[in-house]
Amino acid sequence: MALLDVSDLSVRFGGDDGAVQAVDRVSFGLERGEVLAIVGESGCGKSVTAMSLLGLLGPGAVVTGRAGFGSDDLLASSPARLREIRGREISMIFQEPMSSLNPVLTVGCQVGEVLRMHLGLNRREARERTVELLASVGIPAPGQRVDEYPHQLSGGMRQRVMIAMGIACEPKVLIADEPTTALDVTIQAGVLDVLRSLRERLGMAIVLITHDLGVVADIADRVIVMYAGRKVEEAPVDQLFADPQHPYTLGLLGAVPRPAGAGRGDGDPGNGRERLREIPGLVPSLSAPADHCPFAPRCPRADDRTRSEVPPLEAVRDGHVVACFHPGREAPVQEGAL
Repeated sequence: MALLDVSDLSVRFGGDDGAVQAVDRVSFGLERGEVLAIVGESGCGKSVTAMSLLGLLGPGAVVTGRAGFGSDDLLASSPARLREIRGREISMIFQEPMSSLNPVLTVGCQVGEVLRMHLGLNRREARERTVELLASVGIPAPGQRVDEYPHQLSGGMRQRVMIAMGIACEPKVLIADEPTTALDVTIQAGVLDVLRSLRERLGMAIVLITHDLGVVADIADRVIVMYAGRKVEEAPVDQLFADPQHPYTLGLLGAVPRPAGAGRGDGDPGNGRERLREIPGLVPSLSAPADHCPFAPRCPRADDRTRSEVPPLEAVRDGHVVACFHPGREAPVQEGAL
């Protein structure tokens, strides 16, 4: 049985300009100790999917579906029950630590609050445990840093403080929303090493939300590709990179920068002068329910069927599903394509 079992998750926001279908019938499972990456362009529904599971979207969101977690359905749980689960059993690391951390409270106060609330530790115990947590995520001189404020720390250290808060109660699931965004490659590697170590040491499952396919290749076991609020492909990470099936996935992989001399795996030796491949067109409006493939206006394989029907998710092999009428790494351009 999956640790987390999400089925038909949909999120809709109302507004003066009409409703927006931010997430449309997304389903997935998460196994114990697994790293599941959710990737896609900004606005595709990655963060909204994660935040909806923990009841963090506010009263303007209409959330439907089911999210089984043990004996609980997260989407049907009361606010009080969700407060018990958040931080204790499922934690979330937000993508911008400077705005997520309180600037007028010390690091020790903020991490210690989690320990006191969920584990009932007193101030002295919470401080001692906070120093241990800061050390465990690789923050130097943790006994000093515990009394410092967020502005006194580097971006990498602030991100590690967020991770320390997230793992304070050794949750079963850690949701990491763009944990390496805006960090240089050295600090990024350190953050990923911390997440990898926590997974191995605590058996923690991780949902990694990112647009960085390099990070995905480095740490994930399985990948979900989202586009316009829908899941368009899901596969084990090695399989997705070796044999992507959806044209949007191919577009994402084609837009990854490569060092000089690195080819693209299709006979191109690479000369370091090739322009990045872009995906033409724009992400569609999410204000109306999809009555065709949402990627059709940008897709070189689009045809009349693609523009009039929504492709269902279908298995192309064990563990690999795709929502495309013309899947394949080298699928031909269809007659009548854009």
